[in-house]
Amino acid sequence: MKYAIIIPDGAADEPQESLGGKTPLEAAATPHMDALVAGGVIARAVHTPRELPAGSEIGNLSLLGYDPFEHFTGRAPMEAAAQGITLAEGDWAVRCNLVTTGELAGVDGPAMIDFTAGHVSTEESTALLADAQAQIASDPRWCGALEFVPGVSYRNLLIWRGEKLTAPFTPETRSEAPHDWTDLAIADAHPSGPGGDVLVELMDATAELFADHPVNQKRRAAGKRPATNAWLWGQGGAPTLTPFSEKYGPRGAMITAVDLLRGIAALVGWDRIEAPGATGYLDTDYAAKGRYAAEALKQYDLVCVHVEAPDEASHEGRCDAKVEAIEQIDRHVVGPVVDALKSHGAWRIMISPDHPTFLRTKKHTHGSVPVALAGAGVTADQFTAYHDTNAAASALAFEQGWDAMAWFVRR
Repeated sequence: MKYAIIIPDGAADEPQESLGGKTPLEAAATPHMDALVAGGVIARAVHTPRELPAGSEIGNLSLLGYDPFEHFTGRAPMEAAAQGITLAEGDWAVRCNLVTTGELAGVDGPAMIDFTAGHVSTEESTALLADAQAQIASDPRWCGALEFVPGVSYRNLLIWRGEKLTAPFTPETRSEAPHDWTDLAIADAHPSGPGGDVLVELMDATAELFADHPVNQKRRAAGKRPATNAWLWGQGGAPTLTPFSEKYGPRGAMITAVDLLRGIAALVGWDRIEAPGATGYLDTDYAAKGRYAAEALKQYDLVCVHVEAPDEASHEGRCDAKVEAIEQIDRHVVGPVVDALKSHGAWRIMISPDHPTFLRTKKHTHGSVPVALAGAGVTADQFTAYHDTNAAASALAFEQGWDAMAWFVRR
């Protein structure tokens, strides 16, 4: 049996006036996904329980069959795993976004203007964090415990080594994802609870350091948004996940451009396949992901393809771009993967977003997502199209989204 999982991140949404009352999934031309539903079933699943943040870190854990109430410790530790960073007992990983904050018309006080700092380049973010390490982390008061770790573009990490200095954080420490505060005042979004004051102090220190940094001088001169400061969030200690093959059976591989998914893959024992041109943005090479997934099915029992583009379109409030991203996924990922699956004999496929991301709010949100399930042993239901409205009407529902994986790979 060959398995494929395709994750159109954030594709679930609410009806849009600009689309004649249809959701983006309803409005998009998705013949390959529709054919899978016509020959299989559509369900709905809740991957972001209301008791937990409505983030990709929760949603993707659940989607891959892991109870987030049991396994979630924070987003940053998963991304640390993606970079091969080992967290010992007492260590904490903290997500370190480079963002643009400042005054915004109609907003009282400083606002989150851009949670990507204008999609600052990896080279630029590396230079900024190198100086943060040299001038902020080197302060004797931190006892060498802080490590600013560059990642990709605006997505970076701060590692706190507990053996050098006990971290002040606890599970009650609260922080906010910057992408949930786009165009909003951030006065109430700063870290709080145990150790929150330390994170705020470090954020303020980066704001002072970055203000006239050469990287930002060049960006301003080029008409680009500056990286005004680091935004610290998603903190946590090392998680423990049972290997996927031990829990469910199939040997898996992940194709993604996002460190969060790379990290989850590492934690569950999957190999990671890097498709050229995969950017984690709207300009990603969809076709490359489809080709590499089709090829990987020759070697692996299960291949998972994650595409960030629909989520990015929602965060930018771009309905047309979201519809286009969904259509690209259908044409260049779903189509080739299904063709490859059929060439191997018995197969099954699951298509599911990790959470809804509303264009209206530009935020991740709680709620169910549509899940297409097709292949060997799946008896067709009455639905013939893949979208939110059909999923809402389906009798098949996974209120604990992580239960869907056992249904999918039932042995």
